[in-house]
Amino acid sequence: MSRIYAQLAGYPFRFRLPASTEEALLPRLIALEASEPRFALLHSYGHRGPYSRFDWLCGWGAHRQLDPGDHPFARLRQFHQAKPSWLLGHLNYELRHQVEKLPARHPATFGLPQLSFFEPETLLFRRGAHLYVGSHRYASAEQLLQALPGAASVGAPSSLPAFSFGQGPKEYHQAVEALRQELQYGSIYEVNYCQEATAAGPLDAPALFRYLGPRHAAPFSALYRWNDVDLLCFSPERYLQKQGRRLISQPIKGTAPRGQSPAEDMRFRQELATSEKERAENIMIVDLVRNDLSRTAAPGSVRVEELCGIYPFPAVHQQISTVTSRLDAAFHFSDALATSFPMGSMTGAPKVSAMQLIDQHETFNRELYSGAVGYINPQGDLDLNVVIRSILHHRAQQHSSLRVGSAITIHCQPEAEYQECLLKAEKLTAQRPTLTAG
Repeated sequence: MSRIYAQLAGYPFRFRLPASTEEALLPRLIALEASEPRFALLHSYGHRGPYSRFDWLCGWGAHRQLDPGDHPFARLRQFHQAKPSWLLGHLNYELRHQVEKLPARHPATFGLPQLSFFEPETLLFRRGAHLYVGSHRYASAEQLLQALPGAASVGAPSSLPAFSFGQGPKEYHQAVEALRQELQYGSIYEVNYCQEATAAGPLDAPALFRYLGPRHAAPFSALYRWNDVDLLCFSPERYLQKQGRRLISQPIKGTAPRGQSPAEDMRFRQELATSEKERAENIMIVDLVRNDLSRTAAPGSVRVEELCGIYPFPAVHQQISTVTSRLDAAFHFSDALATSFPMGSMTGAPKVSAMQLIDQHETFNRELYSGAVGYINPQGDLDLNVVIRSILHHRAQQHSSLRVGSAITIHCQPEAEYQECLLKAEKLTAQRPTLTAG
């Protein structure tokens, strides 16, 4: 226990709660998101593996906040080194402009900074049989529990606004065919092409997260708030984890539906495992991740721990690979982020060419979608997800956005890719978005 408390050494008040309080406590923490301009809940929904560190982690209130300035990765390094502490926050996909100097063609809708991390005033995490709390605000469990929203504020989810795709099948097929021409020319080997569905009206982010979270049970789920912007994310994908000097990346390429019966479910799983197309997509991205990690790795330390493993989730089957390296002593964790972001699974290969084509053919600014949310601890260890299977909501504008995509290769079938996008959107919202074009 003393070792766990040591991780909270930066907090003047440290205490614990029995895990038996979790069932009543967690809904109240989620409800707190509605009143805290800086809030992050990272939830694994019971997924435990060799790289798991917490069942869930929640922090709110900005004791300190990073101003990313013109050099966000350098500022992140300086911010953490000045006071090693817990940091929660995000990397915006538009950081690609810092990495590769690529201009943006589409205006931003949500106005999130390219990179933002804050030191939470209060941090709470579940590990094993206890809930551990570090706080600048609450001196005891009693003070914390008295300050949280009451059970009466934990209501049922409001109805979800109706999402509509601005791009119909015809426009989607035309864009995919144009990208296949680029593949034919040899400009790229693979590109992740995405489309957007939008909705107008209010959205109760905490209530909707409570409703959708257990239905997805995704290991890198997040409820995140930055000022007027809410993110509900049910991601199955890890972008990057750092444990000591070890880096772990787990790219996903390959999706199949869950079956209505055990036999059908097994058939879908086997089809995904034996699909040459899906394996080829995954292996291309694994090669890209290996190259990204090698830029900061100790010589000879890059390894593919697992290639094209099949993992079932409540909504879909996924094909996941695991790539690891050992961070060379000459590099800081911020260097590993700067040389691997954005993640290859959301761009394609080669990365720069793929990002240029994404900007040409997509009709929106990705912003936080295809970015990352997670934590950095005082020792410089970190765990960041890939922001997919997500809904962004702007409170003041009452505007919501849902983005979905798939990997486009030379052998892909546009209609199959379009249906994969619809499947992802439908599983996320429990409704099939309507079409406003095509």
